[in-house]
Amino acid sequence: DPEALYNAIVEAQKVTDQPSIIRLSTIIAWPAPKAQGTGAAHGSALGADEIKGLKENLGLDPEKDFQVDDEVIDYTRGNAAKRAAEAREAWQPAFDSWRENAGERADLFDRLIKRELPEGWEEALPVFGTEKGLATRAASGAVLTALAPVLPELWGGSADLAGSNNTTMKGEPSFLPEDRQSELFQGNIYGRTLHFGIREHAMGAITNGIALQGTTRPYAGTFLVFSDYMRGAVRLAALMGAPSTFVWTHDSVGVGEDGPTHQPIEHLWALRAIPGLDIVRPADANETSYAWRGILERNDRPAGLVLSRQGLPVFDRDEFASAEGVLKGGYVLADSPTGTVDVVLIGTGSEVQHAVKAREELAKEGIGARVVSMPSLEWFNEQDAEYRNSVIPTDVKARVSVEAGATFGWAGIVGDRGRSVGIDHYGASADGALLFEKFGINAEAVVNAARESLDSLK
Repeated sequence: DPEALYNAIVEAQKVTDQPSIIRLSTIIAWPAPKAQGTGAAHGSALGADEIKGLKENLGLDPEKDFQVDDEVIDYTRGNAAKRAAEAREAWQPAFDSWRENAGERADLFDRLIKRELPEGWEEALPVFGTEKGLATRAASGAVLTALAPVLPELWGGSADLAGSNNTTMKGEPSFLPEDRQSELFQGNIYGRTLHFGIREHAMGAITNGIALQGTTRPYAGTFLVFSDYMRGAVRLAALMGAPSTFVWTHDSVGVGEDGPTHQPIEHLWALRAIPGLDIVRPADANETSYAWRGILERNDRPAGLVLSRQGLPVFDRDEFASAEGVLKGGYVLADSPTGTVDVVLIGTGSEVQHAVKAREELAKEGIGARVVSMPSLEWFNEQDAEYRNSVIPTDVKARVSVEAGATFGWAGIVGDRGRSVGIDHYGASADGALLFEKFGINAEAVVNAARESLDSLK
């Protein structure tokens, strides 16, 4: 009864000191003649006879399909279109006047509409030295702060984990009404720091909505293990091609004392299984800079940036290859010191350092090991066969992958003779470094795996 419902809403609006509930009694599938009142109507097709009866009950011609009344057509193509044209005619002069006096803001608007990045923006990306113990989450925070002045379209926040995710640009106010700001969170409706609240799925959905609107590039952060809570929104981002950026930190058992509930195991490969989603797991601070560059240069799909909680070494790029290789998804970080490639060691994120150490140990045995950093399999697979073969030669069958997560997805990359170092069970509550040691995710394990892979070829 629409009138009764309207009256109930009006009465409820009069009550201002407590909430109101309006309870509706409805009939499923009403007014289908036989399906109404049945659970089957939720997921089963009505069928030709039932649709015919439904149309008759609604006063529609049962012999016509997709019938739209002439009155509706006339209203839509006439009145509604006329109103839209009038609204546009009234709006256009105001916009033209704004553009005439907007100067750089008009140029910015045009750039954002085209989803283009400003010329030379990448020069703002920080270059890190050889600091010890710099977590990639911290490097990511430094990147965001550095990009804030040159990319005004970049904004985002976290599901109440900003302090851990490092997703707050330094000096940027919060996005909230001025009457809701506090001493801790100062802000206004133009603020760039988003406070999503502890609701990962809604955070992902909100981020997608902002990305689809088109003029800005939003990001949202939480722990990698909580990507499970937002998976539906992440999958839809991939389905829609929305350029949302999901920042997932605390990416392994390196979380340590938080225990197995907070230590992701299967998550990396579960996310890589989503078509149209780029997963990027940088190995050090400079790879993190290039990871952000690669993500922002792509505007037709979402990306997950996977970052460490624990500090990682920053590779000396005078000794190792340029981190620019990140833009191709995978690259030769350090080639075989013996001149021949006997085994390829492929690492991602925080475990690349173990591959580097294993390379040194294998060299002492006369085994030539090439270290490949593979931050993004999706980006690597975009490259042509010639490049992929130059990084992981098809004739080198001895291969080892090392990643602090489930290993099953690596089989297609390391092959039948290859070996994978990882963790195929849940973690434990202890210091992160101790867990890596106890679970065998270290240089020694990579060395042993390389030996096994080489022995399998004999």
